[in-house]
Amino acid sequence: FMGAFAICDLVKTTLGPKGMDKILQPMGGGKVKITNDGATILSSIMIDNPAAKVLVEISKVQDNEVGDGTTSVCVLAGELLKVAEDLISQKIHPQTIIAGFRQAVDIAAETLQKEGTFDNSADPGAFRETLLNIARTTLSSKVVLHDKDHFANLCVNAVMRLEGSTNIEMVQIIKKTGGTMLDSYLEEGFILEKSFGTGQSKRIHNAKILVANTPMDTDKIKIYGAKVKVDSMEKTAGIEEAEKDKMRAKCEKIISHKCNVFINRQLIYNFPESIFTAAGISSIEHADFDGIERLGAVLGAEIASTFDSPESVTLGECDLVEEIMIGESAMIRFSGVKSGTACTIVLRGAGEHVLEETERSIHDAIATISQCVANKGTVYGGGCSEVLMATAVDEAAKAVVGKQALAMAGFAKALRAMPGIIADNAGYDSIDLVQQISAAHVAG
Repeated sequence: FMGAFAICDLVKTTLGPKGMDKILQPMGGGKVKITNDGATILSSIMIDNPAAKVLVEISKVQDNEVGDGTTSVCVLAGELLKVAEDLISQKIHPQTIIAGFRQAVDIAAETLQKEGTFDNSADPGAFRETLLNIARTTLSSKVVLHDKDHFANLCVNAVMRLEGSTNIEMVQIIKKTGGTMLDSYLEEGFILEKSFGTGQSKRIHNAKILVANTPMDTDKIKIYGAKVKVDSMEKTAGIEEAEKDKMRAKCEKIISHKCNVFINRQLIYNFPESIFTAAGISSIEHADFDGIERLGAVLGAEIASTFDSPESVTLGECDLVEEIMIGESAMIRFSGVKSGTACTIVLRGAGEHVLEETERSIHDAIATISQCVANKGTVYGGGCSEVLMATAVDEAAKAVVGKQALAMAGFAKALRAMPGIIADNAGYDSIDLVQQISAAHVAG
């Protein structure tokens, strides 16, 4: 039990709008993180206690499935364990406690769906307002608290572009230091943190884009594991010329695809770049790996690595590719892309720590909103839902015969601890507050 309680107490203070951030210092030096995201804190710490590891796994799953609520999940599990420890010390068998918990879970879930959920997805205006409120709730416990309206709008607009899909990979986040947080904005289309080759066109309309992953750096001699003896410099030049001819042939094949933008995951050396420039093709080298997978999906392009059959390669398309400036960095923007759902959120802020934490906050909000768009139901926050479920479980426990009733009452107690912790973190008298909420719920 002790390991789990330690974990629970560790993240408990970050819960709610007045929760504190943690400074994480890696052992043996390294980069400091400042965060109050439960999953980030728990995945950063070294643990050897098995129960504690289970709690960490819970928070990771919550992060992957829902995106937010990682701290709450941990804290609730910890509170349930505290109740269980109490019951075990009274010589109640673990199976009896589990049976009681399971009954309580069914009752709590049913009550929440019947009484605590409202759904206004039929009215777009009201639904958007609900989504904005959910985004504000998610963001109000984060670093972006003071600009939460601005970011809530950004997140909702980004998710609305996904048209009901929960594939939040299509929303790309770029961090650039400088400016204030309010300078962050949503850019339709896709932004790549790269620049075009020398002397190439920086603005291309109706782009046909070939996305590739192929080496374009063979204008140097590369004969591995073999010795070449030559008796004059002319022969070395001959080998280099042969290499150049190979490269030229490869470039000709790429040009035969009738593309006007060539994006490669690997380097493009000066020689092939000059061939592309002469053919009027703008080339982008070293597009990062995640970036290129996502870029392929956004542009509707296949990633090619051989160029012998142009007819079987799908080129990507977009209306305009142009170089833009964000802060002091030049970037490339693809607008009017094939997958119209794609967009990029450009985050600005004072420093690295702030930007990283803002990115985590935005990710949580986008994940949560996309789940809401898919599942349509909304519940009340601020401890309301927890107390509603606890009240229902308490009522049901009165009618249960046997020791399971104790476990059910314990479950209700653990649920009530949640609003208590949020109130504690804000410096209120939590015991008094939770009793007031409970009384209000019993009174209907």
